[in-house]
Amino acid sequence: MEDKKTCDTCGDSSCSAKKQKKDESTEDYAERRKLQSTLCRIREKIVILSGKGGVGKSTVAVNLATALALNGLKVGLLDVDIHGPSVPTMLGLEKETLKGGPGGLFPVELGGLKIISLGFLLQNPDDAVIWRGPMKMGVIKQFLTDVQWGDLDYLIVDAPPGTGDEPLSICQLIQPLDGAIIVTTPQKIAAIDVRKAISFCRRLTVPVLGVIENMSGFACPKCGEVTQILPAGGGRKIADDMNVKYLGAIPMDPAIAQSGDSGKAFVYYFSTTTTGEIMQDIIHQIIDDLDKTKKLNS
Repeated sequence: MEDKKTCDTCGDSSCSAKKQKKDESTEDYAERRKLQSTLCRIREKIVILSGKGGVGKSTVAVNLATALALNGLKVGLLDVDIHGPSVPTMLGLEKETLKGGPGGLFPVELGGLKIISLGFLLQNPDDAVIWRGPMKMGVIKQFLTDVQWGDLDYLIVDAPPGTGDEPLSICQLIQPLDGAIIVTTPQKIAAIDVRKAISFCRRLTVPVLGVIENMSGFACPKCGEVTQILPAGGGRKIADDMNVKYLGAIPMDPAIAQSGDSGKAFVYYFSTTTTGEIMQDIIHQIIDDLDKTKKLNS
C-alpha cells in the first residue's frame, strides 16, 4: 500500500491546515486537514469549464488527461458532472465499479490514468440522479477526501455546464486551483454564456489558462482540410474581449464522435490526423504555460 503523507508528518509550517481556525469545530478541522493532505500530493489542479452545455468539455478533459498520461505523468481525471457523467463511456469503462479499502475508494485505472466518476456508482446507467446542492457538495468532497489518489502530477476536473453547485464546490474545495480552461463553440449564443464562466473564475480568483473554441469548422476525414460551416472566431473574440489567452480551435471531426462513442481517446488513436495535431498543440501550450507560471512563482 502506498505510504500516505498526512498533515501530522508535513513540515510546511505555512500550510493553512496546520492550525485550527477560530470558531472552527474539531470535526470541521479534521475534515479540512484530510482534504488538504490529499491536495498537497497533487502538483497541478485544472478544471474544465463552460457556461454552456454541449460544447465539448468532457472531450477536452478526457483528451487532455490522456495526453498527459501518455507523456509519462501521473494523472487523475475527476468527473463531477453529477447529472450526466460521460467520462466512463468516453474511456470505455461503463462496466467498471469503484472498489474500496480501509483507506477509502480506489480510482478506476486505465494505463497511467486514475479516474473517478459518479457513473461508476450507478447500478443502471439510465438512472437519473435527482440531488440538491448539499448532496452534490457532499459527494464531490468525498471524491476528493475519501479517494486514494496518491501522488499526482495533474488532476483534471471535468465540470458540468454553468456556474452552479458543482463548479462552485470544486473552486471552494480545491484551494488553490492552478487554473481553468474555458471551452466554447463558435456561435454567439454560446459565447454569451461562456463569458459568464470567465467572470465566475475571476470572482473566485481562479486563473483562466485560456479559451478553446471547439467544433470550429469541419475537418475532412479524407484530406484533413478544415472548412468553416459555422461562423468562426467566437472563442478568439471572447479571449480578446476578456483579456485571456486564446489556446486555439478544434474542428469538428467525425473521428472525435466515433472515438468518444467507442471508448477510445481521440488524442491517442488519431494523433497523426490534422485534428489530432491541433489538439496536441493546444495541450502543449497548457503544459508550457503552467510550467512558466510555476517557475515565475518559485
